Amino acid sequence: MKSVLVLYYSRGGHTARISRAVAEQIENSGNRCTVMHISEAAKSGLDWSKYDCVALGACVLYGSYDKSVFAFATEHQTALNRIPSSFYSVNVVARNPEKRIPENNKYLQKFIELSPWKPKDVKVIAGKVDYPSWRWWDRLAIQMIMKMTDGPTDPKSVIDYTDWEDVKVYANHLVSLAK
Repeated sequence: MKSVLVLYYSRGGHTARISRAVAEQIENSGNRCTVMHISEAAKSGLDWSKYDCVALGACVLYGSYDKSVFAFATEHQTALNRIPSSFYSVNVVARNPEKRIPENNKYLQKFIELSPWKPKDVKVIAGKVDYPSWRWWDRLAIQMIMKMTDGPTDPKSVIDYTDWEDVKVYANHLVSLAK
């Protein structure tokens, strides 16, 4: 039985939902999984030796990741490098299949460039457009970005682009990374 740690940063809740789906698939395959927000992990501390693999996921907002994601990766890069680890990026630009390829996803490439932790394993997961739940200024800014990228701009749009079967495949992949 393998033990996997799934850490995430989520602002609107969709990355948290993806992380819970990863954990559920890992547990359904007969393995153990702990899932937590990076702020919870930072407060409570982590015993990295309890895990055979770790995945860190984060959402993109306004073209970047929250600064807490970089701070966490910086503080824990030694531990992240010591055991098999993976980084998953959740972003709406990945609604286009070619942007799900890590080399074609500028947000993932930006993380690799700016982070002191250089994950050897990476994944891009398409996110969700949820205009009604976003603050008005977020909605307007993202609508402008979507207009420029031929995405949805209807302020009533709620579109989940996540391939939930692929999320399960990724969860199984994490188990295969575990030593």
